[in-house]
Amino acid sequence: LDQSDNLYRECCGKIICYGCTYADAIARQSAELICPFCRAPRTTSDEEEIERMKKRVEVGDAIAMYSLGCHYGRLGNGVPQDSNKALELWHRAAKLGCVFSHSKIANTYADEKDTEKAKYHWELAAMGGHVSSRYNLGLFESNAGNMNRAMKHFMISAGFGDDESLKKIHNGFSVGHVTKDGFEKALRAHKKSKDEMQSDQREAARLFLGM
Repeated sequence: LDQSDNLYRECCGKIICYGCTYADAIARQSAELICPFCRAPRTTSDEEEIERMKKRVEVGDAIAMYSLGCHYGRLGNGVPQDSNKALELWHRAAKLGCVFSHSKIANTYADEKDTEKAKYHWELAAMGGHVSSRYNLGLFESNAGNMNRAMKHFMISAGFGDDESLKKIHNGFSVGHVTKDGFEKALRAHKKSKDEMQSDQREAARLFLGM
């Protein structure tokens, strides 16, 4: 599943898709979104969410480290903005195998124009299945003029349902960097991934949650 389709439960450290969260609420005949795993109620403030995350960080929860780092990385989320603290937490989470953290670290280095470190962490994230990092590797290779490598990256991320990657492949096809057969394979893989990720339950959950 795409990261945007999942909900991290900072109460117990579990990850659940929005569709399953919705299904649990329907089964209980309640609009209250409690945790399906530990039955903890949803947090009512950023401060409460932060405190739960800090407790998960103390027990070595990599996703909690990543999530708390995201809070430190932007304004107005219950903690003061601190980019150094954010990067520290992402590095800790990355060492525990959190691909989302590798992506955040890569993006940070890219903003600082340290392209080699950015590429290194995008590669680690991509190998762990992080789709947008695979797309970013495609952009990196494209900007370097390595179009064959770029299209290979875009082919992989398009196969995970990434729309922007499919657009890049279409552009590549129009200028001769991708064969007709390659483009058609990308279209089929992209559609298959999209179809597999769709369900009536997930669509109902998006409407229920106002997404």
